[in-house]
Amino acid sequence: MGVMSMRICLSHLQLWQIPRPKIHLRKSRSSPGLYASPSITEYRSSCFCSQQAQAAARGVLQNKPMVKEIESVGAFQKLPMVMPSVDILSSALKKAKRVSATKGISNIAKRERNKAAKQLDALMKELAVPLRDYVANFPNRKCLHPYERSLTELTLGDGNYEKVLKNVDALRKKVVSAGKEHASLCAKSLSKREAEERLSEGLQRLEEVFNREGKAVDDLLNIAKTLRAMPVVDLETPTLCLVGAPNVGKSSLVRVISTGKPEVCNYPFTTRGILMGHINLGYQNFQITDTPGLLQRRDEDRNNLEKLTLAVLTHLPTAILFVHDLSGECGTSPSDQFTIYKEIKERFSDHIWLDVVSKCDLLQTSPVAYVTEDEDSEHLEMASYRKMGPDGAIRVSVMNEEGLNEVTQFKSHNS
Repeated sequence: MGVMSMRICLSHLQLWQIPRPKIHLRKSRSSPGLYASPSITEYRSSCFCSQQAQAAARGVLQNKPMVKEIESVGAFQKLPMVMPSVDILSSALKKAKRVSATKGISNIAKRERNKAAKQLDALMKELAVPLRDYVANFPNRKCLHPYERSLTELTLGDGNYEKVLKNVDALRKKVVSAGKEHASLCAKSLSKREAEERLSEGLQRLEEVFNREGKAVDDLLNIAKTLRAMPVVDLETPTLCLVGAPNVGKSSLVRVISTGKPEVCNYPFTTRGILMGHINLGYQNFQITDTPGLLQRRDEDRNNLEKLTLAVLTHLPTAILFVHDLSGECGTSPSDQFTIYKEIKERFSDHIWLDVVSKCDLLQTSPVAYVTEDEDSEHLEMASYRKMGPDGAIRVSVMNEEGLNEVTQFKSHNS
């Protein structure tokens, strides 16, 4: 019965589509070619419709110009490859020293100062151009999808992304300034010896600047690695998000009901990973995500892990599979789990919702009692929750496969 409920939930997910306005193209009577008709077929909104998609549809309906129809995720996978600062400097020095004087200059002093100025100019460009490209090709955080914007803030710290890019651009400006200054001095040299000395001074100055400020490039390299390792979410694929208190068995469920081995993505602010897997139902693919556990506290007191969970639910079109552990094994009392559950369900009431009571093999006939709880509570809803969980909840066990047998057989049949 419980497994059938899960399959019914997935069937509901199968109906999900991000609404896309369809513009009818018709031939114009007054001019050749096609034109966009203002009549648009509107798709029914579902609980999975992101606010960005709905806004895009409204913009088309009102004939407003749009840069993007729907904000999409995937910006992290398009980040440019960043070279370590030591490699940039080494490569730039080698290329600059291979630069020779312009042909046809017979005067030794003129030829040497021409060569010196060209080498300094080449070194400056070899150092500055990659920095310019990094700053230009890393996306503005304000233009990111809200989900990726939240990930950037939670993993890197508020404002650190912009700060590192600003430091890289500041380094570029210092390199350009120093390069132009010393190239100009070389061009004014009156003798071969003076040109050589000015060249040596200029090379040393540029190398010092880059070595001193080059940490900004390495910081950007680490940022790129961190963001590129974030789990990729497809907005057009229905997503089932497992939510609950810490240690209630979400990860175990992801591993059991997902096809193949889930992808583990480690976040830098925790040794714990976030699990992502997939479920195939017929010809439809579903994403399944395990999120960090939530504790009973106010939003302002939540840590970055908990904020990540809320960001997923807020910014991604997900169905929610809320996992409850009434066995006393997870460390969060049923009363606290009930409070968390009520809060999250009220906040995300527009999402498709499914409740699962995990570790049912450990449940006893009587509810789990905690010394911090009032066993004589007359609150009927709370008393019922402590014993059976929410109404209609599926009772499952990864250990004895209770409630999972049909799902496993179905998964094997379609793998």
